[in-house]
Parts: sequence; C-alpha cells; structure tokens
Amino acid sequence: MSAHARSSSLTGLARAGFSELGQADALLDELSSLVGVAREDIAREAGSAADPDAALSALVRVARRSADEVRAVLEREPRAAWSLLGASDGFADFYLRHPEELRDLGYRSALPTAQELRDELLAAVESDDAGFAARGDEEAWVALRVRYRRLVARIAVYDLAAPDATEVLAEVAASLADAAAAALEASLSVARTRISGRAGVGGLFPREEVAAARLAIIGMGKTGARELNYVSDVDVIFVGGTAATDGEGLSESRAIDIATRLAVQTMRGISGMEIEPPLWEVDANLRPEGKQGALVRSLDSHLSYYERWAKSWEFQALLKARAIAGDASLGEAYVSAVQPKVWTSAARENFVDSVQRMRERVTEHIPSGEVAYQLKLGPGGIRDVEFTVQLLQLVHGLADENVRQRGTLSALEALVAEGYIGRSEAATFSHHYRALRVLEHRLQLAGLRRTHLMPSTPEGLRTLARASRLAETGPAVWELWESIKREVREIHVRLFYRPLLSAVAALPADEQTLSAQAAHDRLAAIGFRDPAGALRHIGSLTSGISRKATIQRHLMPVMIRWFADGVDPDYGLLAFRRVSERLGDTPWFLRMLRDSAGAAERLTRALSGSRYVGELMEWIPESVAWLDADEQLRPRSGVVLQDEARAIQTRQRSIDDAMSAVRALRRRELLRLALAAILDTVTIEELAQALTTISEVTIQATLRAVRREVVPEEDADLDFAVIAMGRFGGAELGFGSDADVMYVYEPNGVEAHRAQELALQIVAGLRTYSEDHRLPFELDADLRPEGRNGPMARSLESYAAYYRRWSLSWEAQALLRARGVAGSTKLIGRFMALADDVRYPASVDPQALREIKRIKARVENERLPQGGDRSRHLKLGPGGLSDVEWLVQILQLEHAHRLPGLRTTSTIDALSAARDAGLVPDAAADRLAASWRLASRLRSANTLLSGQTSDVLPVDRAKLDGIGRLLEYPPRSATLVEEEWLRRSRRARRVFEKLFYG
Repeated sequence: MSAHARSSSLTGLARAGFSELGQADALLDELSSLVGVAREDIAREAGSAADPDAALSALVRVARRSADEVRAVLEREPRAAWSLLGASDGFADFYLRHPEELRDLGYRSALPTAQELRDELLAAVESDDAGFAARGDEEAWVALRVRYRRLVARIAVYDLAAPDATEVLAEVAASLADAAAAALEASLSVARTRISGRAGVGGLFPREEVAAARLAIIGMGKTGARELNYVSDVDVIFVGGTAATDGEGLSESRAIDIATRLAVQTMRGISGMEIEPPLWEVDANLRPEGKQGALVRSLDSHLSYYERWAKSWEFQALLKARAIAGDASLGEAYVSAVQPKVWTSAARENFVDSVQRMRERVTEHIPSGEVAYQLKLGPGGIRDVEFTVQLLQLVHGLADENVRQRGTLSALEALVAEGYIGRSEAATFSHHYRALRVLEHRLQLAGLRRTHLMPSTPEGLRTLARASRLAETGPAVWELWESIKREVREIHVRLFYRPLLSAVAALPADEQTLSAQAAHDRLAAIGFRDPAGALRHIGSLTSGISRKATIQRHLMPVMIRWFADGVDPDYGLLAFRRVSERLGDTPWFLRMLRDSAGAAERLTRALSGSRYVGELMEWIPESVAWLDADEQLRPRSGVVLQDEARAIQTRQRSIDDAMSAVRALRRRELLRLALAAILDTVTIEELAQALTTISEVTIQATLRAVRREVVPEEDADLDFAVIAMGRFGGAELGFGSDADVMYVYEPNGVEAHRAQELALQIVAGLRTYSEDHRLPFELDADLRPEGRNGPMARSLESYAAYYRRWSLSWEAQALLRARGVAGSTKLIGRFMALADDVRYPASVDPQALREIKRIKARVENERLPQGGDRSRHLKLGPGGLSDVEWLVQILQLEHAHRLPGLRTTSTIDALSAARDAGLVPDAAADRLAASWRLASRLRSANTLLSGQTSDVLPVDRAKLDGIGRLLEYPPRSATLVEEEWLRRSRRARRVFEKLFYG
C-alpha cells in the first residue's frame, strides 16, 4: 500500500472512531488474512461500535481460534458484531470461549418474549414435561449459562441498535428480568434431576417425592418489577410446600427438606463456580429473618412471620414481589397473601421510622472517592428516583389501589394519572431515570459485571458516550450526568413537598394540587405527628399575596423536607411560624430566606432539634440573622460583653430597667451559644468557657447595679466579692447549670454589724435581680461553710476563723474549685490566699481522706433518685461527673502542695497534671476524661433538646435519638448513644474504684 493510500486508510479509521490507528491498521490486515474478507468490507460497520479498537481486537482474538465463525458473522451480521463487541469486553470473552455462539449473533426486530426465553433455556437443559432436566451434572449448568448469554446477546444487540436507548429501556429491562426468571426455571429443572434418585448424581430423594415437592421462586426488587439490569443480584424468596391433600402423600416437613435442597442447587446452578463463569448472584437475604432464617418456608410459615414479627421495611420490600419460577400457583398464592400487607404498612406505628431507613439506604455510606462517580447510590442517582416514587406509592397506595404498581416507571405514570404528582415534573423525572438506567446498562454491559461507577478516564467516558448515544463526547456525557443529578434532587422536592402547599394555599393553575387528606398522609409519612397542625402552620405561612407569602411558598417545600429530617418536625415548623410572625415583613429576614439556603437549612435544623433554641428565638427573632455568618456563631469575649453590660447600665436610669437589659443580654448570648453548639461551631471546652463567661458578666453587672442601690456613700469603703464554686469555679458550666457561689465581704472601717447587714442586702439584691423566669439563673450558695445552716455572707476574718477551727474535709474539697469572679479584686486576692492554705495543705490527715471517701459513698446511696437506674445518672451515677471530679479533687488535696500543676479549678486540666505527674496512668486518664466530657455533652444536649434541665439520660428512644442528633450521631442512634455512655461510664467507674478506694 502506498504512503498516500496508507494515510487515507488511517484517516478513515479515525473517522470510524478508532484511537490506536497504527495498531488498528495492523489488526485489520491480520483479520482480513485470517477470514479472507477484504479489510474495507470488514471495517465498513466499525463506526457502529462504541469502542472500535476493542471490537477489532476481539474479532482478531476469536478469529485466531475459529476464523470460519468470524467470517460467517462478518458476512451475515457485521453491524451486530461490531456493535456488541465494541460495547462489551465481556461478550468478547464469551465468544472467545464459545466461537460457535457467533452463529446466533444478529439483529432481530423484536425482543424475545418471556415464553420464548423460558422455552429456550428449558430446551438447553432438555427439561421434560415434569420439570426434570435430562442431566443433573455440571454440564447441564454450563449449557444453561451458555444459552442464557446467547439470549442476553440478542437483547443487547436490540438495545444497542435502538436510535434512542431511553425509549426501549423499559422493554429491555423487562426482557432481562424475564431471562433471569427463565434461567432460574431451567436451573430448578437441573436441580430436580440432580437430587433425584434416578440422576446418578447425589440421588438424595426418590424422584416421585421430588416431583411432589412444591417450590415457588418469588422475584423481588428489580427482578420482581421486571426492570432488571444486565448484571445485577437477583433477589428472591423461596416458598415450599407439598401437593398432598388430606394428610396423604408427602408430608410438609419432608417437602420443605426437598424444597430446601432444590433451592440450594438452583442457586448453585446460577452462581456457583464452573467452567462457564457464574451468571449473577442469587440473593435470598430478603427472606424472613434474613441470613439467620430458613432458606425455604411454607406459605403458612411466611404468613405467620409477617403477622407476628415482620417490620415495616420487610413489607415494603415485598412491594415488587412476583412469582417468577417454580410452582406458579403456590407463587401466586404467596403474592396474593402478602400484597395487602405492603400497603397497610403505611398505617403501622413504625412506618415513619421505616421511611427514614429507606432514605438511609438511598444515602448509605459510599467511599468518599466514589461519591462523584456513583450512578446508583450517590446524590441524584438511580436510588434517589426509586425512593421518591416508592415513598409516594406507599403513602397514597393505602387508599388508592391504582398506584400499586411494581415498576418504577409504571408507578410514576399511575401517580400522574391519579393526580398525586404533576405531569411535567413526572415526565422530566421519568426521562432522567431512563437516562440513568441506560448509562448503568452500558457500564454493566461493558464487562458483564455488576458496577454502578461512572468512568474516571477520558477513554471510558468517550466509550460510554458512544455506547449510550446520550452525548457526543466524553465531557458531554459527564456534564449530562451532573445536570441530571442536580435536577433529580430538585424534582424530588417539587414532586413530594411542593404539592403539599396546594392543600392550604393557592398555587398557579398549572401546578399539581393535593387534597387535604393526601397532604395529611404525606406529612405523616415523613415524620409529622400532627399533620393537621402542620398544614395549618404551612397555610398561615404561605397564604396571601404579600411578598413574604410569595417567598415562603417558594421556600416552604424544601424547608418541610429539612424539618422532616430533624428531631421534632412539628415543633420546628411551629417555632418557625412564630419567628416568622414576629419578624413580619422585615426586609433582611425575607432576603435571607430567599438568598441563603444555608441559613434557612440551619434554621430548620436548630428549630426542629431544640426547644431551648425555639423558645428563646421566639423572643429574640433577630438572632436568625446570625445563621448567615459563622462569625456570628462564635462566643463573644468577656471584655466585649463586659463593655456592653457597662454601656447598658450607663443608659438605664432605674435598676429594674438596667437589669432587664442585662437579662436580655444573657438570653441573647445563651441563644448564640446554643445555636453554636447545635451547628457544631464550638468545642465542648469553648462552650463551657463561654457559658461561664456570660454568667460572670451577668453577676458582675448585677453586683454593680445592686451595690449602687444598697450601699450608701458613707459606707462605700465596704468591700464585697462573689466567689465561684463547683463547675462555675472550674469554668465548666453547661446549659441549665446552676451557678455555685459564696459571698465574702471586708468592712474596711464600716461598723461590723452594719457591714454584715449591707452584705446580706447585696446578696438579697443579687438573688432578686439575677432571677430570670424565662431562662432561670440560680445563684446557689449551698457550698458555703456550714452549708444551708451557715450565714449567706461572711467577712474574710470569719472565713479565716471558721476554716482554722471548724472546717470539715468536704469544705476544703469544695474550695478546690473556688475562683473569684466579681467584686473587689483586692478582697478576691486575699480570699484566694486564704483558700490556698486550706485546699493545698502541706500534709493531709488520713482521717480526712477517709471521711471524704465515706461522704462520696453516702452521696451515691442517698442522693441518687430512688427506684431509678443508677447507671443513667450523668452526675452521680457510676462513672459520671461526680466520680471523675471527686477522684481529681482527692489527688489535688494530697499532692497540689508539692505539684503546682494541680493548682487549678479545671477538672480536665488537673487530670492532665495528675497524668503528667504519674499519679494517674495514661489509659486511666483517657477513660476518665472521655466519660467526663461525654457526660457534660449529654447533659447540655438534653437541656437543648427539651428546654429543661436533667441529670438523667432519658429512657425514651425518641429523646435519646434527639440527643444523639445534637451530638452529631447519625439518625436513629438512640441505642448507640445509650451504649456509648454505658460503655464509657463503666470503664471510668472501674478506674475510679481502683484509684479512689484503692
């Protein structure tokens, strides 16, 4: 060939789609030589191949083994050969193993019918009228698998030849499901012969008993719905029985034994390793009790299980159930018996939970590197579409039989016909689903293996584009995939949530409307406990012609979804209505709702997850603006807050007005911190410090105001200070924590009785003006000397005398957390010096340590609620806050005099110092710290969730789940939260008992 001719030839190859031109040129020469066909004739249909290079390579490999078969197919059906081999390396390998199968390769004008497929596969194993194959050995299985692949090749050629693969997707998927059903029927025929006494192989049961045993194979999932992929697990359920009546003939137990053996052999015939590779996996794990349950049950046994034990998701898994092989009458009896249970599952108590589990299966964990490539499980993928359609079916199928369809596409059509979704959205959804399924088909056809990952290479994308004909180029098919993902997520909202508004608000005439009952059913299905109330709130928010109502109508569908994803959708929606009504037509609020999806989603998450936040936000609605900026959800410094408090007091004339403003400041900052905790913008340490800071600022501002009111000018020399104790002193406050304090004064020349009187008036004023009925703030002075029997305030000299003569061991222990927070800095310094002498003694009386241990045991016995579960008490229970804190404090009493690192009011800092000093082993310190931190987080989360303070981990599963959600656990983690606390506290308790009691 001349250089010019060679160049022209290569140009022609490039136009046909070849990439490796030199190699293709050489292979064409070789193939022409092998089969005796001119290279021009061979290459004429190469352009029909998705990957001409792969197709040519396959033809050459097969021709090297059987040139006659390749010559015949190139002369008879060249387009079919190029098309199939260019789309499937898997079929290239098949024809290399079985060149003679090329004789069947060719285009047909119609897909094979279900009966034709069944007849072909039964003929391949030479099955007789009684359902027994001629042979029961491995050769029968090989014959079955080869014939099955021949038939799938016919389906694939038809599929690849279609001008628009999305138009034939439904019939192709149905044909693949029919082929799978036929393969199971043929494999069952081999199994009967294999276990029969006349088979010569196995011979476990007499032939007449095998014939009398009934086995029905129920197709589930895509097989049952006749929407199967080229290579997919085939989900099945086996139902066994006997043809005997009136107690005569084969007993049921014997029949189940035989049916079980038949099921095992049927599965092996499809999935077992033989000379011819397996077809696909037969998965029977959807049977009652899953992998732990019997492989085969009688119909009565199935029904008994479904009546007594089955969960909602198990009924929903039966939605697509269809008898596909084996005893047809038994299979139909099974389907008829279980189908009503599918639709009544929507009325079951745990339906909402099962719906949420369905959503989890949609978004189940995918390796991070695969998310962008996941065609099936990723966001906007195939399962998103199937979830939406199945959820709509389950919600409305309870009352409307017409939507009870097995297939996704047929169900979508029925939902449109019955008026549950709009025609235009459904048409777009249907097209996207079919496009996704075509991409999936082409990916699986390529290697004849199960995969759902988009190609990651330019070559792979180019081949997919050509095979699917959905795009011209590789980049274009990727862009199509990205656009479909975006639209699928958006359409889900429009299909499911948008029509809810039509039940309570006027929508454009061309939009789908729902009856109030249908809307009620949808809301109940996604977790609203009071759907009627929810509809009232939605109506209030979206009705009317105002700009606000218009914006709410646009946003409400997606917000309903976000509320439904939250802990308490009903409360979240109610709180949102209240906040919206308080803000009215405030421009920034409407603008934020319209333009900041992130802020709107944060708002729904906070309101549905926390009554604490909802109740505060109703009174501080302007706080919604913080959700649009992360910096607004960071704790403000003590200096900034102190300056603001001083400015407030300067502007206010009366103490009542000043303290009202200070209380508003505290509420505002606590709301800010609550939002930060829920949205995870602060650590537990930052949160504790910030809660302590706002408490300090509140006390300091209150003290300034009260002192001005109580102490006259002539007594101005009186010094007064507030000493923080307990968790307040340790800067370890949580939401709902009391502020433990002591009060100290120094007369400084003021007459002693007068100084005592003024100090008590200051204390009374502090307690009165710090009181907040909306957000309680209790100043608890019970840790003062002599406890509740002692005076509320003492002079510094009185404290010194008391500690010198009467101090008990627990009072020295209490001083370990003492820290001055308000009042005279000079007095605070002198008090802390006194406290250091008491709490950091040079030596400790062993009797005092024994007394502390005795008190700890008594506290556990006397202060824990009677009849309650001790292990659930986060403060006083085993391994709780008290265990960790008392252990740390006894170490401080013993060693802080010689180890300055232990001289801290912080539990965690002191624990770290004890670890560094070798007083606590590393592993023990880790366990104590982990338990303490988790208990602190659980207490705060409990308060945020309910708006009420409690030291007890709830028993209620919904509350536990809500706490878990606030702590970033996945949905439905009640058991996980409970188990983690019990595990950590148990470990901490073992450490505590060893180190505290010895």
